Amino acid sequence: MAVPRAVPPVPLNGVVVVVIDGRGLISHWTRGAAELLGYAADEVVGVPARGLLGVRRYTRSEEPYGGAPGGRVLALRHRSGRLVDVWVRLLEPAGVSGVVAVGLPVEILSAWSDESALGRTLLAQDAWQLAVHGPDLRIRHSSPAVARAGRLRGDGFDPLVAMSGMDGDRTGADLLRQVMESDEPVVDASGVLRDPQPGKSDLIYSMTAAPVHDLRGRVNGVMTSLVDVTERYRSVRRLDMVYRASRSVSGSLEVERTAQDLVDLLVPSMGDLATVEIAEATLRGGEPPRSVRGVHGDFRRVAVKHAHGPWPAGQIQAGEVLPPVHDQPRFRDLERGQVLVVNDPADYIAFLGDDPEAARMVPDGLFAAIGSALVARGMVLGYVQVYRTQRRLAFDGQDAKLLEEIVTRVALGMDNARRYTREHRMAVMLQNSLLPPVSRSTAAAETAGVYLSAEGEAGVGGDWFDAVPLSSLRTALVVGDVIGHGLGATATMARLRTAVQTLADLDLGPDELLTRLDDLVHRMAEEAEHPDTMGASCLYVIYDPVDRRCRVASAGHPMPAVVHPDGTARFIDIVPGPTLGVGGMPFEVTEVEVPPGSILALYSNGLIEATRREDGGTYGDAEADVLARLSGSAGPGRPLDDIGHDVVEPLRSAPHRPDDITLLLARTRAIPAACTAGWQFPPRPTAVARARELVTEQLVRWGLDDLAFSTELVVSELVTNALRYARGPIGLRLIRDQVLVCEVTDSSNSQPRLRQARDTDEGGRGLFLVAQLTTRWGSRYGTSGKTVWTEQVIDPAG
Repeated sequence: MAVPRAVPPVPLNGVVVVVIDGRGLISHWTRGAAELLGYAADEVVGVPARGLLGVRRYTRSEEPYGGAPGGRVLALRHRSGRLVDVWVRLLEPAGVSGVVAVGLPVEILSAWSDESALGRTLLAQDAWQLAVHGPDLRIRHSSPAVARAGRLRGDGFDPLVAMSGMDGDRTGADLLRQVMESDEPVVDASGVLRDPQPGKSDLIYSMTAAPVHDLRGRVNGVMTSLVDVTERYRSVRRLDMVYRASRSVSGSLEVERTAQDLVDLLVPSMGDLATVEIAEATLRGGEPPRSVRGVHGDFRRVAVKHAHGPWPAGQIQAGEVLPPVHDQPRFRDLERGQVLVVNDPADYIAFLGDDPEAARMVPDGLFAAIGSALVARGMVLGYVQVYRTQRRLAFDGQDAKLLEEIVTRVALGMDNARRYTREHRMAVMLQNSLLPPVSRSTAAAETAGVYLSAEGEAGVGGDWFDAVPLSSLRTALVVGDVIGHGLGATATMARLRTAVQTLADLDLGPDELLTRLDDLVHRMAEEAEHPDTMGASCLYVIYDPVDRRCRVASAGHPMPAVVHPDGTARFIDIVPGPTLGVGGMPFEVTEVEVPPGSILALYSNGLIEATRREDGGTYGDAEADVLARLSGSAGPGRPLDDIGHDVVEPLRSAPHRPDDITLLLARTRAIPAACTAGWQFPPRPTAVARARELVTEQLVRWGLDDLAFSTELVVSELVTNALRYARGPIGLRLIRDQVLVCEVTDSSNSQPRLRQARDTDEGGRGLFLVAQLTTRWGSRYGTSGKTVWTEQVIDPAG
């Protein structure tokens, strides 16, 4: 709702005039007098004027509202009998006997007095600049502060008219015309009053402007009030820049990002251009120097900013190494944290030296420069430089103090980023060294893995994958994810991966392996400082190329996916057990048949989460997207590395990747039926001879005559042991691939052990002979009984 504007009073409005002749009688009575006192003219004309006077109530010092010079406040009788206070002044006309009494009610006199006093007081004060401008924007009236500020000039031009706004989009003249045209005031508009002399400080003013009206209520000028807020503005700006340096600039864990945030902060707030140069050791996360003997190819420009366009092509660009700068005492000052202020371009050029490339460090039109070393914990991380070219203003002590405060905070943040970079690289190197080769090929499957470490503050995590060759040409596929990030998670991952490999060598089933791994995590939690944060998920898959089946068990891990040779993809529906470290719950094994040429995909939760963040959908939508990417990329015969690249690469540039991404792909193979042979024998002594006979015949059919003798001995020893220590039928199987696998299965659960027989012993040398005749041997347990297996290398030329 608009507030009605007060209308200026008509001049002499409310004035009462009475003429009194020489005898003291009223001779003329005006209409204003009649309205004020209630008497008609015929009632008072010819009556003594003294009869209208009441009892004197005031001395001069007691007159209401202070009265006014040249007259007195009198109490006049109203026709109703009450008294009316009127300021009365008597005027004697020339050549006429009598007086003219001019009166004004004290209420009107008070209003005129206040309005007049307000204008006089404002124009007389010397605390701030107050002026009244006419329609031509020239000053009509002003306070003494306006003249002292140099705004009253002979040509009538007021510098206020040229004052630019803080945002630079309008001048003082625009603002004053807006006030007069809109007839609306403007309160506390900030602007910059440029000093005409180069190098002098600009002034920041807070201006309030209001329209001025003539007696008919028309706008005929504007009143302006200026208050110098330069120091207040600079203090607020300094606090704001220091706050931003503390919160946003120094909060990044990337050195290059911190450097870019710093120049973004300094330009245009402090200068027209800014650069940051960082020591090569700082960028690598190494130990930067504590003292710099000049610049000799060991500093790289990593961040630049120009307030008025792109970075000049003639200047050293971001990413380039600085040219040599010879050592001098100023470097020692910079190392001690002092700010270098150079307001003479020639002095700055002399500081850089006479190297021709050094000229590329001097901006065109350089007016002033200020710089500081980024020093943290006594180490020189780099340098920051700010230049003024279009702003013809010298740097002063306040600028130096501000830059020092900013750089001190940013240097500490940058050092944290440097140390984080070192830790991150160490963790990545450690984790990569612990992961298996990216690609591997066995008789069971061709495998390839992709690992993408987390970005930002998360750093590396505890993800790992593995492909472990098992007995009888089988392969174990493993993917795990340790809770947490950093070196601690990586170390835990290393322990778990080693444990999985050790347990896998025992040929344990997926459920039993996860149970033992769960026990290990329990013990690790008891040793940990924060047991609640110890835990991991794990997916363990065993693929047998002979029967083409997978046995899968999960400890709180996402279910695997399979892409069939025809391109159809699905998730393997498993019953996930609790994560490792929870304990008390069994792990269930799921068996599925997988056709040869299928692709098994095992992954960590980071793949799903990164996909969900990228697409903005639900967890289920992200799983469907991953499955679609796998199906679309896994063409027949396409390299697994290319498939993994297609699935993971879109997530590499994701702005927020808080967790590692791990993907293990395995293209399954199958052992043809013609490459396997198996028999069952009753528990009789004749089984040994019959087994040797059948094995020899089969090796001859396969063309492996050179292995017949050694295999006969192996089979003879293993079948004999089965007859001696087990009951029930004895199974024998041969598998031919790049190696010859011999398996003997019996119902005993006793563990075969290799021992050293004495010279007088009649037995105990059987397993020793087996170990000497084969490249690898071992045993594994089934649901009932055990299987002893051996491997012999097949000569490719045979």
